[in-house]
Amino acid sequence: MDQSVLRAIIFDFNGILVDDEPLHLEMFQKVLREEGISIGEEEYTSRYLGLDDRGCFHAVYRDRRKNLDDRGLAELITRKALYYRAAVEKGIRVFPGVRELVPTLAARFPLVVASGALRNEIEFILQKIGLANYFQGIVSSEDVRQGKPHPETFLKALAIVSRRAAQESILSSQCLAVEDSKEGILAARSAGMKCLAVTNSYPAEELGMADAVVQSLNDVDISRLEKIFI
Repeated sequence: MDQSVLRAIIFDFNGILVDDEPLHLEMFQKVLREEGISIGEEEYTSRYLGLDDRGCFHAVYRDRRKNLDDRGLAELITRKALYYRAAVEKGIRVFPGVRELVPTLAARFPLVVASGALRNEIEFILQKIGLANYFQGIVSSEDVRQGKPHPETFLKALAIVSRRAAQESILSSQCLAVEDSKEGILAARSAGMKCLAVTNSYPAEELGMADAVVQSLNDVDISRLEKIFI
């Protein structure tokens, strides 16, 4: 089988399927404010947006030269998760094109979510927006030791689709990652995957490491994705 043909698609979650990056910023700010730390939108976007909760809190404390042990980190993550869950129960915005594209792709390719978000957040929102049944698996922050830009998240997603492949195992070169952050693109490329970047969080000129860049998933169809592998 051609090693450069598209056989599986791996979606980031926050900033790709659901428009909740502003909400994550708000919850990070709330938790950090309770700890006497202030963080602005520009700093968050430029330094922390592509990190999972663990990486973000670690990086903020490191940049402030503050100590943060494992117990303190776990407490910060739990508190932010509670605030986030309460907020998304009121509603969550799905990016344009997602509700139409995901079912179309799922009829042709295995789909997996590979995200730095918590598993219960991903599962809750996918159920809430009616897309849970289209994904064959989820890789969340709890499933990896090193978050993006390390490739572990995508390699674990590859293991899921490869195990479920009806024919021979799927190779990393046959996978497409859909990302919105520089860290995500680096992780996908390090895993040996092609990457489609969407300008939901960063302008196109900052996403040049991706194999293709689009403004919206409204602009995407199967033909366009397959051309990335030509």
